[in-house]
Amino acid sequence: MSSAILRHAQPLLTLRAPLFAGLAAAAMLSLMIGGVALFGNGDIALPRAIGGVQPAPVEEQVASDMRGDTGDHGAAIRFLEPEGDGEVSLSGVREDFHAPAAATNREIAADTSGSDPADAEARVAAAATNPNALAQAPIVGLTEPGPGGPLPVIAANGTRPSRAYARPYHGDPGAPTIAVVVGGMGLNSTVTQAAIDELPPEVALSFAAYTRDLQVWIDRARAAGHEVLIEAPMEPFDYPNNDPGPHTLLADGTAEENSRRLAWVLSRATGYFGVTNYLGARFSASQDAMRQVFGTLEGRGVAFLHDGAGRRSTIEAAAGATDIEYAVADRILDEDLSPDAIDERLLALEALAIQNGSALGTGFAYPATVEQIRDWAVSLDLRGYQLAPPSAVMARRRLEARLAAEADSALPHDETASTDHRWARDPSDAGSADDGYGAQAASGH
Repeated sequence: MSSAILRHAQPLLTLRAPLFAGLAAAAMLSLMIGGVALFGNGDIALPRAIGGVQPAPVEEQVASDMRGDTGDHGAAIRFLEPEGDGEVSLSGVREDFHAPAAATNREIAADTSGSDPADAEARVAAAATNPNALAQAPIVGLTEPGPGGPLPVIAANGTRPSRAYARPYHGDPGAPTIAVVVGGMGLNSTVTQAAIDELPPEVALSFAAYTRDLQVWIDRARAAGHEVLIEAPMEPFDYPNNDPGPHTLLADGTAEENSRRLAWVLSRATGYFGVTNYLGARFSASQDAMRQVFGTLEGRGVAFLHDGAGRRSTIEAAAGATDIEYAVADRILDEDLSPDAIDERLLALEALAIQNGSALGTGFAYPATVEQIRDWAVSLDLRGYQLAPPSAVMARRRLEARLAAEADSALPHDETASTDHRWARDPSDAGSADDGYGAQAASGH
């Protein structure tokens, strides 16, 4: 009888055992919670940080920093001024500038991508084996601190940046010589890289002062053998509707303000042998304004090349008053962007080179300009012309002008100077060829 009762009760015990166990656990948990609630103390403590952090009074700290308070604020967050290169603030200059308006007019998009360290390292390695690579900038003794970086200076031994950073050239003075500069570099990374990689090293590249990673781009260009200029934004006639940017040199600007703006441009990077204009038809019409700029550049040993879109007589008069090494381009190559029109301008340079011994052309960073110059230069030597860096043509013209002036005034001069195949040495500097820069002396100053 008892075994039969146990046999029938077994399923009930199997089902109720978990229920009884759960009720017992719940009762124990309830007792523990009740004990903590009544007595404020429990056996189980939650994890907590050792040496707890007390938050700083944020509002008071920030306000204190804004007032320039230097008192002790314990562990509160401090805001420090950034170190290294930064934008400078100039009196009377807008700070909301992002890209030159003229670049927009030319339909060039400003590149905002940063540099790739791996790509930069690969290019440095390639430059080490490139026979065309120019010396890495800066060269010791040719800089001093400026508002945005290093400013060019004439070295203690008399070496000028226009010589040291120029591309060496050993041309035939009897052959018609052509030099080409392509400007607007840095505004479009694709076109800039194509110009560096595809154009002959004798073609010079001028970079916009507002270019992001400007020194990186200049280093790339020099590693490929191109000598470099930097562009100083100058006031056009339709300013401010056509605004070259916040550091534009103004025809009616004060000497102090224009000097500050020019110093900012010159200190943006190093490694350039000269300065060229970015726009500036109105500025170049002011002889006083141009004379001031030329005086500053001459004092720093930097050359000047005008793109040819200004008043030549005013530029020449200002240059003569300061004795700066300068040149004015003979032709602008891409006022019409059709390939046939660019080819016609290049043929005009060839004709001028035959007529005058040398010719100098300028273009802008358009894909069509880069492509046409690249294709045109391939067979240039076969047609009897030689392609030279602009610094060499500028030096040749300077030397020819000096010799012509001496001949006109019946002053004695070195008769052997006209046969100097480098053009870069001034006749009076014949004894200074061992100053370590003879191979790169291409300025003629």
